[in-house]
Amino acid sequence: MSLRSRVAATQPQGTAPGTDPSRDDSLVAVYRAKLLEEIDLAEMSSLQAADRRLRLERVLGHIISREGPVLSSTERTQLIRRVVDEALGLGILEPLLADASVTEIMVNGPDSIFVERAGRVEQLPLRFASAEQLMQTIERIVSTVNRRVDESNPMVDARLPTGERVNVIIPPLALTGATLTIRRFPRAYSLTELIELGSLDEHMLMLLAACVRARFNIIVSGGTGSGKTTLLNALSALIPPHERIITIEDSAELQLQQDHVIRLESRPPNVEGKGQVTIRDLVRNSLRMRPDRIIVGEVRGGETLDMLQAMSTGHDGSLATVHANTAEDALTRLQTLGSMSEVDVPFEALRDQINSAVDVIVQLTRHADGSRRITEIALLVSHGREQFTINTVTRFAAQPFVPTGLGPDATGQDRRVHGFYEHLPLPRRVADRLYVAGESVPPGFGVVEVADVRNTREATG
Repeated sequence: MSLRSRVAATQPQGTAPGTDPSRDDSLVAVYRAKLLEEIDLAEMSSLQAADRRLRLERVLGHIISREGPVLSSTERTQLIRRVVDEALGLGILEPLLADASVTEIMVNGPDSIFVERAGRVEQLPLRFASAEQLMQTIERIVSTVNRRVDESNPMVDARLPTGERVNVIIPPLALTGATLTIRRFPRAYSLTELIELGSLDEHMLMLLAACVRARFNIIVSGGTGSGKTTLLNALSALIPPHERIITIEDSAELQLQQDHVIRLESRPPNVEGKGQVTIRDLVRNSLRMRPDRIIVGEVRGGETLDMLQAMSTGHDGSLATVHANTAEDALTRLQTLGSMSEVDVPFEALRDQINSAVDVIVQLTRHADGSRRITEIALLVSHGREQFTINTVTRFAAQPFVPTGLGPDATGQDRRVHGFYEHLPLPRRVADRLYVAGESVPPGFGVVEVADVRNTREATG
């Protein structure tokens, strides 16, 4: 049977291309096979990625012109793109990776694909032709980072050369089919841009800038997807350009703009279970590299103790992030993580370390409408082995949703979270530390001689 006959057999009469997914998959499979028959693999391997794609598109265009079927210019373009994506890229995921508005791609088996846009998750009318095609795509992804995925190694967590973070888990662990999660990281936002997005206001910018320049140790806390890395990136831009900065991450995401930056990334074990380099190994090594500042993308284990010791023994001005839902939870989590070290440190001693090391906690929250904003800036004002005591200097006061029946302009009717930032006085001890460093207290805050009891609370620890 000729190619034209085979294509015609897959195309139901009266059905326009692009309206029947199964037929589209058949067309793509037929033309992908024909494309592979006509290209010179040796020639293709010598071309750059962009030239390789152009070459395939040109060859496929000739095949379609020569053998049909008759398609409109739009249908022809779509078919060529899908076939080349299958042959060269990641198939139906390619357009999603090219879409700058997509921040997360979630494939839950071959028939279920979700994406996150602007903080909202939505399901797409896309699917893989089969479970085998999904596995081929997954294998192509993990092979770019010299990893493999199979029944003996069913979970992979890696970073692509282009920066995306990828997690894969396959059957038998994933009961709904092979699951692929690709997290894309947006460009680096400045603090001014974050103000325009409503993540903070100008008074908070002035306070955070003063704290960074005065070498306060800052912990950025928040839940998954709350914008911790984005804020950490923005805060790092306030570090003076002459300082030596060492960044330590599980998957390299930070995009610092200074000249004197050393980027370190942990390494998982190889297929033999050897060669692992942990965040803790990197934190310990960084102390021998004469850093002015250490930035840890996320503390999640025993490295927390090393980070706290570094912060309290001469490496002021360091920054780190931690997963927690409140400022109090962040302190408790730091204490718990520090206890995961192989060194048996009593909780009281860990509390002493945290009180000595941490100066500021910046709490981020992802709201129901998808917006991300700083909901609290708190100062740790306890000493020694005292119970954690934090003094809130900024909080976001969300306005409650009150249905009024007045239409979309009424409070809350636009489905957005509304509210305002409340700024409270800084304790005298903190203000004096800013003055000594040559910084001033932002006018929106003011100073009190003793921490305001109304804004001070103890955290369990």
